[in-house]
Parts: sequence; structure tokens; C-alpha cells
Amino acid sequence: LAALQVFHQDLGDAFQLVLPGFSAVMLAGPTANRFVLVEARDRFRWRMEGDPVAALLRHGVLVEDGDAHDELRRVMSPPLHKAMIGKYVDAMVRCTDTVIGAWQDGAPLDFLVEMRRIALLILMETLLGVDFAPDLNALWQPILKAIRYISPGLWMLWSGAPRPGFREPLRQLDDYLYRLIAERRTRAEPGHDLLGALIAAGLPDDSIRDQLLTMLIAGHDTSTALLAWAFYLLAAHPDALARVVAEVDAVVGDTTPTLDHTNGLNYMEQVIKETLRLYPPIHLGSRLAAEDIDGPGWAIPAGRRVLYSIYLTHRDRTYWPDADRFDPDRFSPEHARQHSPYQYLPFGGGPRNCIGRAFAQVEAKIVLARILQRFELQYAGGHVRPHMGATLEPHPGVMIRVRKRTPSAAQPE
Repeated sequence: LAALQVFHQDLGDAFQLVLPGFSAVMLAGPTANRFVLVEARDRFRWRMEGDPVAALLRHGVLVEDGDAHDELRRVMSPPLHKAMIGKYVDAMVRCTDTVIGAWQDGAPLDFLVEMRRIALLILMETLLGVDFAPDLNALWQPILKAIRYISPGLWMLWSGAPRPGFREPLRQLDDYLYRLIAERRTRAEPGHDLLGALIAAGLPDDSIRDQLLTMLIAGHDTSTALLAWAFYLLAAHPDALARVVAEVDAVVGDTTPTLDHTNGLNYMEQVIKETLRLYPPIHLGSRLAAEDIDGPGWAIPAGRRVLYSIYLTHRDRTYWPDADRFDPDRFSPEHARQHSPYQYLPFGGGPRNCIGRAFAQVEAKIVLARILQRFELQYAGGHVRPHMGATLEPHPGVMIRVRKRTPSAAQPE
């Protein structure tokens, strides 16, 4: 990432990466982002046959193009619409409580692991209608294997690279999803969550599996990364942490967090936005040029992979003074309008922006608020660096020592 940032400073919005067996155009900056996501979007393809992402997700909404994508998105949007989010908040709190209820006072915890547990429980209960806690440990490694399967690796340079060790865990994940589909089909009414919507739309089991796996991997992994980075930045910046805690105490107090409370957590929202600027979970977009494409200052031949870097855009000093510094006040009301839509795009942009954006924003506030209600946090040290997996995650983890806050009479433990 550091090397690419240097190249970006020297070469502007576009440069070409040429490695043995691999050639791609790398773009960064608001002009390039708008070009790929809006102006020329119909001239690019999301699906790249032979990539592990397409092999794993098959015909999931994330790797479909044209009418097939649009129809899937139409079916999947209602359960994720902001009007539905309020119905999920109780489950978000309950799933958070399930995980933090096992935390030992004074213990150092890896928040990358803990936030993954919370994100998985929330996604499975809200969108698939299942209590995932009994299956969490059994499917933990298969889920991590699925994430590793689509993470950048040797396959980007050598499409035929051997990849042992994936078949069995991915089969276990498939078996679980097909079982959920079969069980839901036995109900008189399919329900109004994502699984129910897919069944009600008449999709076959294989297509439903593809959408469920897409949401399971993409939906929980992005939330995991966002929450882990947010807690890392707060623990590493005590002044910001104290300010967020004071806001949670003032807005939520000793009551259970609700959707209405999230509307008053304004500084927390600034922290979340700044976290997404510094460490956008989806840090890199990938497309395939469907035809020869001339852009503003560059030419892209048909068949060339095109990468656009959200990470570089978010750290471009042209648009972000002192770009590497954590500063939530960049997103205070007096500064927020300084940021153009394609200068800041943690959820993508254009017609194919993140389908789960509203869900993720509420989820992050609810989880942060609930944990900060219950625990004091102290950074336990260790060097943390960005790791390019399926998302941009903190490596090797985020070690934070947790201590129970003294509960008031209104909120017994």
C-alpha cells in the first residue's frame, strides 16, 4: 500500500501495473472513480471468469452484470432498505450481548476476532432468521477459509495455481446454507427477511445459495473490519474515546440502544466516517474492460483488468490535509460539505453502491454504543498494520484490555 501511494503521488490518477502474467491499469482519485463507477460503468464488467470470487460466489449479486444483477438487486433490496433497519436493532443488541457476556474483566481480547463473532451473529439472525450461536464454532474455520479463498494471492498472477485445503470447508459451508434453505421452504410463509424474500421471488436453491453466501461473506467481513478498526483507533486515541463514551452516556445512558439513539450519536458517526476513510474495508475495486475505453488522460484496452483504489483516494493529500492522521472532526458539520461523493466512497458509488450501506451504518453505532456502555477499553499494545484480505483488516489483530464499567441501579449487569 505504501509503495502504491508513492507511485500515485508521482503519476497522478492512473498508472499501469505490469507483472509476469498479470497486467492491470490502476486508477485513483475522484475523476477516475466517477469515470469507472458512473460515466463508463456500462463499458466495464464485474464478472471475471476464472477468478476465485466468481468461482465461490457463482452467480451472486456481487459478480453479476446487466439485467441479471439488476433483478437480483431488486429482490434483495427490500430487507436491507433503511425502513427495515429499525426491526433489526433489538437483534443487533442481543447478538452483541451474547458475545460480550463471555468477556472476562481485565482480560486482553483480540477485537478482530470478537467483532467477527458479533458481525456473524447479527447478519445470520437479521437477514437469515437463524440463531447462529450453536453453529458458530463449527463453521468458524469454513468461513475463514471462504474469506481466504477470495483474498488476493498467487491466483492473481497464476490463474492455475494449486489451491489445496479449500474443498472440504467450502462444502461444509454449502451444506449448511442448503439446509437453511430447505428448512425455510417447509414453512407456510417464507418470511420477510432476506432468505424469505429470495424464496418468495421464486429463485431456485442454487441461486439462493449464491446470494446467501455473497451476503454472508461480504456482509459480515466488511462490518468486522470496520468495527475492529474503529475500536483500534479509539483505543489508540484516548481523547476521542473519552468523547465518544461521554456522548453514549449522554444520549443512550443506561437504557438499551435503539434506532432513535443512533440519530443522536453525532461524534460517533464522525469517528465511523473517519475510520472508513483511513481503512475502507473494500479498499480496492476491480473491473474488466469490455471494450477499448478512452478515459480522461488514459487509454484502456479491451480485456484489461482495471483496479481503482479507494484507499489511495482516501489518503490523497490533494484532498485530505494531513491525510494519514486520525481526525474525526474532518466530518464535523462545518467540514462535511468539503468532501465530494467520489473523493470519499467507502460504500462505493453510482448505481451499484453497497446494498447494505444503511444496515452497516446502524449496526456499527449499535455495537459501539453497547460495548462502550458496558466496558472501559485500554489498548494492550502491539504493532497493527493493514492487511489486504477480502477486506482491509488490522493485522495481526487488535488487542484491547476490557474492564467492566460500574453499572448504575438502572442497568444491572
